[in-house]
Amino acid sequence: MSDTARWATVNTPDGPFTLIADEADQILASGWVDDPDYLAALIHPRIQPQTVRPAPLSELTGAVEAYYAGDHDIVTKVPVRQQSGDFLMHAWDVLRAVDAGDIVTYSEFAQRAGNAPAIRAAASACARNAAALFVPCHRVVGKSGKLTGFRYGVDIKRSLLDREAA
Repeated sequence: MSDTARWATVNTPDGPFTLIADEADQILASGWVDDPDYLAALIHPRIQPQTVRPAPLSELTGAVEAYYAGDHDIVTKVPVRQQSGDFLMHAWDVLRAVDAGDIVTYSEFAQRAGNAPAIRAAASACARNAAALFVPCHRVVGKSGKLTGFRYGVDIKRSLLDREAA
């Protein structure tokens, strides 16, 4: 557990995007909200900071701005720190390996994560991902290609996928 984390918000075409980072500039939580308390609640208790204060975080917000300017791979190069069991930790690493412009189904994601029958566990990895965009769970879709289950809404998911496909 770190004593202090920092947060910043950047405006994007999809609305305000807030991120929380630890003292080593690792993303702890992020998403399309302007409420750092909402995001702080998503951080696993083992790594939950005691204090979250505002800070410029220009390198990290710059990565978000670069993503929206067309460098869709930059966000998966930013260090992320999440905590969970072995499968979820591995699954989040697998998500970071899905290239921008590619989409995978939940069953393909489970297979890539090394446990093809664990489709629900793969969906859980997306649902429990606190570091949206930096761990691109938006690149996972339903079996028919349907956009399902995104914490920040399917409109933002569609916008991200359309942006990456362009």
